[in-house]
Amino acid sequence: MNDPHFPSALENPPVPLPQREPASAPAPPRPPGQPRKRSLLPWVILILLIGAGVYYYLNYWRQKGPAAASDQTETPAAKGGGRRGAGGAIPIVAVKAQRGDIGVYYVGLGSVTPIYTVIIKSRVDGQLMSLHYKEGDIVHQGDLLAEIDPRPYQAQLTQFEGQLRRDRALLENAKVDQSRYETLLKQNAIPEQQLATQKSLVEQFEGVVKTDQGLIDSVKLNLTYCSITAPITGRVGLRLMDPGNIVHAADTNGLLVITQLQPISVIFTMAEDQLPTVLGKLHAGQRLAADAFDREMKTKLAAGTLTTTDNVIDQTTGTLKLRATFDNSRSELFPNQFVNVRLLVEQKHGVVLLPSAAIQRNSQMTYAWIVKPDSTVTVKQVGVGVTEGDHSEIVSGLNGGDTVVMTGVDKLQENAKVTVHFEGEKPAGRDSGGGGAGGGQRKRSKT
Repeated sequence: MNDPHFPSALENPPVPLPQREPASAPAPPRPPGQPRKRSLLPWVILILLIGAGVYYYLNYWRQKGPAAASDQTETPAAKGGGRRGAGGAIPIVAVKAQRGDIGVYYVGLGSVTPIYTVIIKSRVDGQLMSLHYKEGDIVHQGDLLAEIDPRPYQAQLTQFEGQLRRDRALLENAKVDQSRYETLLKQNAIPEQQLATQKSLVEQFEGVVKTDQGLIDSVKLNLTYCSITAPITGRVGLRLMDPGNIVHAADTNGLLVITQLQPISVIFTMAEDQLPTVLGKLHAGQRLAADAFDREMKTKLAAGTLTTTDNVIDQTTGTLKLRATFDNSRSELFPNQFVNVRLLVEQKHGVVLLPSAAIQRNSQMTYAWIVKPDSTVTVKQVGVGVTEGDHSEIVSGLNGGDTVVMTGVDKLQENAKVTVHFEGEKPAGRDSGGGGAGGGQRKRSKT
């Protein structure tokens, strides 16, 4: 039907509907050689985590470290130090600062060195027949140690004695002829030259006899050397030669070694800066005490005295060698043993002494907690001098008789109330400990 108000489909074709695009279009292919882009988000997260950890670590140690403790010690009023004592007294263990004596020591590393060490060698050639000692024995000077076959030297002795007798007979005959010639010369029966020749012959025979006597003495000495004796008193080491071997006087190795153990010495080193003090004591005639300790400076091995010093300072190390002598009656020291030597150079008398454990230190000062008469504590800066063993010399800040906190300082604040128990005493109960320092003192006075 051809209606003029409705155009035909041929005159107006239908308009195509718009097509919907896909949700995610595929990315264009990456050109070859172009690097892949990476996300920075994981790295940012990692950096933030590391920063948070460092901040937590620094904040934790700022609050717990020794610097905070020193701040609390120095400014207890700003931190409310006296408030904790209101809740109850803090139990602590205290000690008394006392007056006493303490020594000034120089410490040096040394080696045990025997005063005498002898390598026994044969002075004659021959066969070693027997040994008269056991390895490790203590031998005394003059003891028989070994014997070498003496028979070759005995045969030589017999030969030389025979020569001596013959030459003595010739000498006697020459002296008789000389006497006869002297009588004949007085009678002008012989020429004077004949008497002079006879006198010369007598002198020749006298020289021969003297030579024979020297050979005999030499052989007798070799016979003495066939019996080897100990030249010193000491300990015999391991034997170096067995019986039956042929020994020579020119041998490099010896038969045995004897080492003197009593007394024995220790050669140790000392810094050249400490030398004037030691030399001053020695020149004044003082005998400086020396103690030998093990490597860890925990066990005292022996006690002795300083004997002498070396004559030169080692320029490479700036040290001087010293020798200390020890009796070593119980064989505490052994040759070539490494030991530490403590040399007493001065003895201080009547100084204030305090156990080293009661001394506190931080980055700013050295201090101690002092218990006041009202059973409260306060911090006092102290000066430490010589330290010997478990005690130290207090040169400033304390007096003899002051009560010092030894254990429990981590709970203390300035003007905190404390209950005092002295070291070595059995702690009392909390009910009976309200007296504080005064209660502890009353308890000691009752006992």
